[in-house]
Amino acid sequence: MPVSYELFGRFFVYLTVAVFSITSVTLLIGIYSFKRNTMVFPNLILFVLYLFYAPAKWICRVLSIKEVIVDEILVEVRNAVMLEKFKKTDNKKAVILPQCMRHPSCKARCDPIVGYLCTECGLCDIARICQAARKYNFKVFVIPGDSFVKKIMESYRPNACIGVACFQELTESMQAVSKHIPVQGVFLVKDGCYMTTVNVEEVVNKMEICDV
Repeated sequence: MPVSYELFGRFFVYLTVAVFSITSVTLLIGIYSFKRNTMVFPNLILFVLYLFYAPAKWICRVLSIKEVIVDEILVEVRNAVMLEKFKKTDNKKAVILPQCMRHPSCKARCDPIVGYLCTECGLCDIARICQAARKYNFKVFVIPGDSFVKKIMESYRPNACIGVACFQELTESMQAVSKHIPVQGVFLVKDGCYMTTVNVEEVVNKMEICDV
């Protein structure tokens, strides 16, 4: 039976319109939830925006909306969904930081399994986070790349995790890690690959919300 290219074309158009419509509506719900700090259909938002991540970014470009709003929505919705489980974790809690937060003069040694071993020299904000982590029973990992996240999950086996990263990397990492343990995410204030920064108080606040 010959293939009807006209029928195939119509199907493709209908599918494109459906994806655009579903993604647009979900994006609007997500923006509303994000701006109003209230969760409306959180699981739907996570499912659709992860599934249609690239189309959602394209829609933002078309509508002259900043693309990172997609990542902000996904991370904040994930934070809200996992908050209660995260708060009830009483041991083996981890904070995972990107190596780009390190000071250019950092002399820390890089372990092939757990990443850089911070000496708390005080040249960057990592030392402050390490000091707070001891108070709230968290272990800090400073990693050179995403591949170390899997190594830490397998070697240290944390029961909960706070992740710090740039927009897309945090979105992707939280999706993967949240399948196994409760997570909370904090975006870098200044991203890039060199001398990045984070709101230290926001990271510390994430540690404080744990019940134990």
